[in-house]
Amino acid sequence: MIVVPEHIKGLVFDCDGTIAHTMPLHYQAWVQALGEHGVDFPEALFYEFGGMPTEVIIATLNERHGYSMPVEETAHRKEDLFEQFIPQVTPIEPVVQLIRDNIGKLPMAVATGGWRRIATKTLTAMGVIQHLQAIVCAEDVKHGKPAPDIFLEAAHQIGIAPELCMAFEDANLGVQSAKAAGMLVLDVRSFTM
Repeated sequence: MIVVPEHIKGLVFDCDGTIAHTMPLHYQAWVQALGEHGVDFPEALFYEFGGMPTEVIIATLNERHGYSMPVEETAHRKEDLFEQFIPQVTPIEPVVQLIRDNIGKLPMAVATGGWRRIATKTLTAMGVIQHLQAIVCAEDVKHGKPAPDIFLEAAHQIGIAPELCMAFEDANLGVQSAKAAGMLVLDVRSFTM
């Protein structure tokens, strides 16, 4: 059971790998999308990039390895592939239960490096979207994780100072981002792995 300290006045959640078990399905979509360009994508590298916007991952791979994948087109292909997998996504029960337990008690937001249309469908499938006061996505901020922007914007949208928010994350870049925003951070990998 997750305990929220008394001084916390708002909750901010990552989506993929935090609220929903999506990471294996995201990886499957990545392998297929990049494979269409003859690009190998080791699973360890996938997890290293956790929390980073899709376009940034593709641009980084191009830069690091001399690939010439079209960034926007490849990003759309990857997200379209993942969207087909959403019906297979399952909730991360301790986090979803925490959301349910705090309905009407604490304002809650999602801060995800994912795209809004995908995050919205995932959160709807998990049955939590109606309980969130804000959803901040990659397209809402200039700098993605590990910059603090996405968590700062989520705190702003729910009207709670970042230092009074508790963030829930499953990726190193996301943990760095939430800490840089001044939030108390719970790495959900400590109870989901």
